[in-house]
Amino acid sequence: MMKRWTLLASVFSLCALLAAGCSTLDERQREWIFQPSDRSWGNTASMAQGMEDVWIDFQSSITGEPARLHGLWLGGAPETTDTPVMLYLHGARYNVAGSAPRIQRMHELGFSVLAIDYRGFGKSSKGLPSEESAREDARAAWTWLAARHPRQHRYIFGHSLGGAIGIDLAAHVNDESGVIVESTFTSIADVVSSFKWGWLPFGPFITQRFEAINTVKQIGSPLLVVHGTADSLINPTLGRKLYDAATVPKLFVLVEGGSHHNTNSVGEAQYRAALTQLFRMKTENMVASNTGAQRPTPRLAPPATGALTPQDVSGKEQQPAVPAAI
Repeated sequence: MMKRWTLLASVFSLCALLAAGCSTLDERQREWIFQPSDRSWGNTASMAQGMEDVWIDFQSSITGEPARLHGLWLGGAPETTDTPVMLYLHGARYNVAGSAPRIQRMHELGFSVLAIDYRGFGKSSKGLPSEESAREDARAAWTWLAARHPRQHRYIFGHSLGGAIGIDLAAHVNDESGVIVESTFTSIADVVSSFKWGWLPFGPFITQRFEAINTVKQIGSPLLVVHGTADSLINPTLGRKLYDAATVPKLFVLVEGGSHHNTNSVGEAQYRAALTQLFRMKTENMVASNTGAQRPTPRLAPPATGALTPQDVSGKEQQPAVPAAI
């Protein structure tokens, strides 16, 4: 999600010690939390070939100026009203093309996917993103998606920082069929506190708070929380804590060996099982992703009700508590 959270915390401390102005402190946090870039990761840009460029124009209520978002669309016209579509919200540092492998995997699971760059990233409008502007961008993209696919089941997906943005979006709309977050945290303050020097009093200096732990209580659709046991950036206990705070039908998937960046691929089989269990997506006849064969469109049934038993990557039931080794 970013180069090093330790760098972020060091900046908080330095700014506090130097009594930096509020404006400067806020800008520094936005720079290090988002790390806006027009770069993709490795060869992921080549993997975005074949995805359709999408442009979303809207009037920003924050700046009072026109804004434009660039996005990637993967998927043809939905075949039926049961064909799901997804808004994909990426994390920090890389542009939307950097998420091409994960976008492709979500498409292989049956979704048509719209993935966007926030302002300040990639080809979207220039500027330094903030928690507020990213929220506005997500809502603009959701409005665009709903206008073009009003009859489809629409889902919100967020990775890492994008998960916190997605949870906020879900708390402010009422037409989503479900929310999926991967490697996501409860709040920036909790992330900072999870490090060995987290006892230092950084909390009062955090301006970009991303308090998903509170917002998740306001969502009204089923929630799937996915985290890897080997995530060294966002501790899996934060993902579990986020799950525990939700009051909607929900499922927590802990992927053994999944890191902050590869949980989506390592846990692909468990993703498929979770989509069936929580969202009633009929994926059992879908061909494995590495065959290259045509996949039947997944059908949707009414969402599950109540909390479901957490699953590990093998699909076996596990105890609700996160293992002490994490």
